[in-house]
Order: sequence, then C-alpha cells, then structure tokens
Amino acid sequence: MKIIMLGAPGAGKGTQAKRIAGKYNIPHISTGDIFRANIKNGTELGQKAKQYMDQGLLVPDELTCDLVMDRIQQDDCKNGFVLDGFPRTIPQAEALDEALKKIGQQMDYAIDVDVPDENIVNRMGGRRACLSCGATYHVEFNPTKEEGVCDACGAQTVLRDDDKPETVQKRLTVYHEQTQPLIEYYSKQGILKSVDGTQPMETVFDAIVGILGA
Repeated sequence: MKIIMLGAPGAGKGTQAKRIAGKYNIPHISTGDIFRANIKNGTELGQKAKQYMDQGLLVPDELTCDLVMDRIQQDDCKNGFVLDGFPRTIPQAEALDEALKKIGQQMDYAIDVDVPDENIVNRMGGRRACLSCGATYHVEFNPTKEEGVCDACGAQTVLRDDDKPETVQKRLTVYHEQTQPLIEYYSKQGILKSVDGTQPMETVFDAIVGILGA
C-alpha cells in the first residue's frame, strides 16, 4: 500500500500519516527525516543534499527524488509506505512516477486532508510551543494547565514565528501555487481520495481507514 499524503500546512496530514503507518505497519517517510538520516550517515546523496542546505538553498527535485527512491527501496518498505511532504510540485510528482515505473511500481493512493485556509490560520494561530523542551500545545484543543506555562517543564510557551497569521498566509500562498495542482494531477490518475480535515482527528482517521480498508 503506497500512499501520498496531501494537504495544506497545518491540515494535520503529518499526524494522520504517522497513524496510518502505525495501523498498517508501514514506514512513515518524510523528506526532512530522509535528509537528516543521509547527512548523519554521511552517504553520497546526503553529502550532496548538505551542500545545498548549508547555502540555504532548496535541494533540487532530482536529488530529492533520488533520496526518496533510495529510501522506498529498503526492506521495510516492501509492504508499502506513507510519503509525507513529497512530492510538493508537479515536476517532483512526475519524477517520482517515472522513477517508480522503472522498478515496476506505482502509487496506490493520494489522500488529501482538506481544510479551508481560514481554519488553518485559526488552528495554527492557536499553537503554542515550549522553547525549552519542545512540547507543543493549542490554546483551544490542547491547552496548558496554566496559561503560558509548559506542563512538562514549567518554562514559558510561545507562539512561534512560523505559526503567526501573516507567516501562515504566506505558506498557504506557496501551497496553493505549488502543491495544490497535485490534487488535479492525482485525480486524473484516479488515485485521489479526499477527507474533511475540519473534523476531529479520530473522525478524519476513521475516514482514511474507510478508504484504505481495515
């Protein structure tokens, strides 16, 4: 079962990807994790990626696709995997399809966790993070016992810069320009499934399981 997770930043696709991976016993693969693992292990691909990242540049599509393909051909992926954060653009999706075709494979599902922009701005604007221990909270859905104080370590919690409304709006603009076209791309392939991401987390997960089968 080979799955791609789609959805705007803050839609909750990462959380759902982890739960899908847990339920179906397949790896949850995010490009960030792949980059870090390859850099840490000093692989040839990792060293190439690091050269770009050290300069603050995006890792080119071809190299990113090579890293993803290297990961999904490992033994733990033989029953499938969940891709989270890749592909982000049509060229990346085309490169992935081409690379999979060469090894006689193709994606089974592209699951879009659909959440309107205004919900995302409100949702992310309510996030709070502890800069000391890294714990995360939400003023509405998962508040701290004492306002502004981390339950875990007692340090102050803050609204991170990338969760501020103006930053979220910018990230959403990039998403609509670059990533949203993937919805039509996978729809044409007949593998797109959409779930209502405004529902409670459990309801969203149940809907995804309904699509994938128990």
